[in-house]
Amino acid sequence: MAIEDNPESRTKYGEELRERREAAGLTQEALSQRAVMSRTHIAHIEAGRRRPDIADARRLDQVLKTGGLFERFLPTLDGKKVAEHFEEALEFEQQASVIREYAPKLVPGILQTEEYAREVLGSGSPPKSAEERDKLLVTRLSRARILDTFDSPVVWTMLDEAVLRRPIGGPATMCEQLRHIVMLGESRRIRVHVLPFEVGAHALLEGFVSLMWFDDLPPIAYVEGLKSGRVWELPSVVRQCQEVYDHALGDALSHRKSLALIRSVAEDYEHDAQQQ
Repeated sequence: MAIEDNPESRTKYGEELRERREAAGLTQEALSQRAVMSRTHIAHIEAGRRRPDIADARRLDQVLKTGGLFERFLPTLDGKKVAEHFEEALEFEQQASVIREYAPKLVPGILQTEEYAREVLGSGSPPKSAEERDKLLVTRLSRARILDTFDSPVVWTMLDEAVLRRPIGGPATMCEQLRHIVMLGESRRIRVHVLPFEVGAHALLEGFVSLMWFDDLPPIAYVEGLKSGRVWELPSVVRQCQEVYDHALGDALSHRKSLALIRSVAEDYEHDAQQQ
């Protein structure tokens, strides 16, 4: 049975991995080659700084011949309800000192208001019950608490103009959501850049990306598609994602102009809501 994910459980998991690896007479490099994992990732797992995913655990069990031990005792995320492909990224998000995101279609999770998030989580297929949706909603809103203070992380958000124009939940919900983003931007808690439609094709057309930096760990990149997502730790891939982000940022509006546009669109939604 899996145990709850916390610093103590990750430390014990890492110690067990180190003992089993050394008992097998393998260096971290040798284990990384046999388990098809980076040596750095193995070092972070052994130090209790990162949790492996289930595929990592299965490969470790296979190479070290541990009969499924690493899969059975894989630390899980304290019962939090998120999409399976986002679990690892969620943990990184809570540890990051800097986050830079690009959102092509929806407001990023940590910026969503309750009504906007409820509408998003209630959509999709297969349909969710109200109870399932509410569990997801609690987790999503709790993610936003990292913005409650100015301590950490530093957040840059790049939004495609489509995010502003898609009326999720109707005019009143969109007005509230966009004004929430403006409030965060005006208070300097986040930095916002909008990629306007007039730019046309740009470097991030392929989809959502979140870049994260940490105080004592290498940076990572998380990319997401339909019911899928992947955390990249390979330095060459992370650098490439960072370069693509910077390239698209060069086409975006400034922070001040972006806030002015978001404010203007929010006013349009407010007018529509009053008309209704």
